[in-house]
Amino acid sequence: MIAPPDRTPLPRAFFDRPVLEVAPDLLGRILVRTTPDGPIALRLTEVEAYDGQNDPGSHAYRGRTARNAVMFGPPGHVYVYFTYGMWHCMNLVCGPEGRASAVLLRAGEVIEGAELARKRRVSARNDKELAKGPARLATALGVDRALDGTDACTSGETPLRMLTGAPVPSDQVRSGPRTGVAGEGGNGDLHPWRFWIADDPTVSPYRAHVPRRRRG
Repeated sequence: MIAPPDRTPLPRAFFDRPVLEVAPDLLGRILVRTTPDGPIALRLTEVEAYDGQNDPGSHAYRGRTARNAVMFGPPGHVYVYFTYGMWHCMNLVCGPEGRASAVLLRAGEVIEGAELARKRRVSARNDKELAKGPARLATALGVDRALDGTDACTSGETPLRMLTGAPVPSDQVRSGPRTGVAGEGGNGDLHPWRFWIADDPTVSPYRAHVPRRRRG
């Protein structure tokens, strides 16, 4: 008999570690989004690590801005950004304050509140697609910039919280190049910092960076 996942909240100390330790350790953990309509919970199956100003693929590579300020704050907080003029993506800040490391949540399996997720993700062909990709994950959970800076480790009320879940054994974790990252940051030999659960159907497909065509 398989034991149910541990619903104990993850402590801040979990996130106060190097990003390359935190990222694979997030697989199998549970993210809970509390809304007025009810909770949605998902089990994380795919993530990407970004190591602040040392990482050419990171939003923090060129320093602090109004957009990425949360990345430079304490670990365990949520960093949400808006991309391509239409999508939100969710990250969890980790490492020591000022390091600006974060883990992008790329995919997960909805284990509670699927009806709410389906209402937000009407184009999903099945439940495996509800949070298959970072923008889909944020959409399914109803995450937007209003939640940027949320403390996911507080002992008080919070709309987003990380639970212990069921950590994935290391032999079931795979790694490779980050999806859609340009230049050196997308080099899988230098930065094999995308981590996922092997053979999990909710993991998104890998896509290399495709340069945008210039108009005119």
